[in-house]
Amino acid sequence: MKSSELQNIKQRYNIVGNCEALNHVLDVALQVAPTDLSVLIIGESGVGKEIIPRVIHDNSPRRREKYFAINCGSIPEGTIDSELFGHVKGSYTGAVNDSPGYFGVANKGTLFLDEVGELPLATQARLLRVLETGEYIPVGGTEIKKTDVRIVAATNVNIRQAISEGRFREDLYYRLNSIPIQMPPLRDRGEDIVLLFRLFAMQMAEKYRMDRVVLTEEAKQMLMRYKWPGNVRQLKNITEQISVLSKERTITPQVLAQFIPQDRESTQLTVINPSGDHSFENEREILYKILFELRGNVNDMRREMSQLKKQLDDVQSNNSHAIIGTTSTPAPITSMPAPIAPTTEDAEAEEYVEPAPEQENLNLNDLSRQMLEKALERNNGNRKKAAMELGISDRTLYRRLKQYGLDK
Repeated sequence: MKSSELQNIKQRYNIVGNCEALNHVLDVALQVAPTDLSVLIIGESGVGKEIIPRVIHDNSPRRREKYFAINCGSIPEGTIDSELFGHVKGSYTGAVNDSPGYFGVANKGTLFLDEVGELPLATQARLLRVLETGEYIPVGGTEIKKTDVRIVAATNVNIRQAISEGRFREDLYYRLNSIPIQMPPLRDRGEDIVLLFRLFAMQMAEKYRMDRVVLTEEAKQMLMRYKWPGNVRQLKNITEQISVLSKERTITPQVLAQFIPQDRESTQLTVINPSGDHSFENEREILYKILFELRGNVNDMRREMSQLKKQLDDVQSNNSHAIIGTTSTPAPITSMPAPIAPTTEDAEAEEYVEPAPEQENLNLNDLSRQMLEKALERNNGNRKKAAMELGISDRTLYRRLKQYGLDK
């Protein structure tokens, strides 16, 4: 494109800037305007994406037809299908008349779908059909409608990331992305930042009849070094603040520092790989790690309880065997003495059962004590929870704690 043509376009749409990336965007927009190809404009929030669809429409064969700019993110999910594709009378509560929707009203014209990445999946399927066949069915209707609409879409999210997360249809992305246009962020536009500041300051001075603020050379350098996460929108906001609140009309770095956020978060880019959206991948990884560790702790607890229960069963079994062996297993007979009639004392001696060895009782007590200690440790000393875990009453737990000297 010739330099004179480019300057005419900038003057017509009040576009300020001379950076190469911006000139390339305008060149592509003018080249694609005479066609009916779909255009997808990608860029961060606040870079001025809304200007390009207007340039495309005004320089296309459809320039005499209607142009509608629709913010898809501002329309509620429950009504967006009706807004775009229309509805028939009585299709839902409040539908008192037929409505053609934007695709019906904008027939032969151009629709600019801003924030297209926010469309629900069901609406994306309807939009894909319109792009492929030019046909759609109004909400609640049965008759197929035809439309001839040029679609220009824009987004500030990472569409490829949204596709991988199942939030955006891949086939719709390729339909919209016939001609991609990448809008440059303000931080990459160099001296355009100073030119835009001058424009906004001049507009404020004319509107409110005040002296225009002027930047010193050091302030200009400071302005260009800033990251501008809010892009042109943020620059305009800060310029307006300075014009109204600053008592000095010559803006030095010291004055400028009072209006530019200096905290680390405000100067960090929230860019999302590379064109746009915040990903919750890190948050999911942290959550998965916490759940994995929790699951491991529960499994360890179950395994430990199972081992303790097995040890307790073994001790009880050994005690039972010891008692049975003492009462029922006769000692080996080496000789056959003459039978002697048993006396009363002998009869009583034969019925006497020797108790289990003291060591085994001590082992059982030690094991019970260990179980109580571990249950209390796992429940941070909460006796009620420990009792519930062991399957005993609070009263029994307190009695055993006192028995083992753990009640202090």
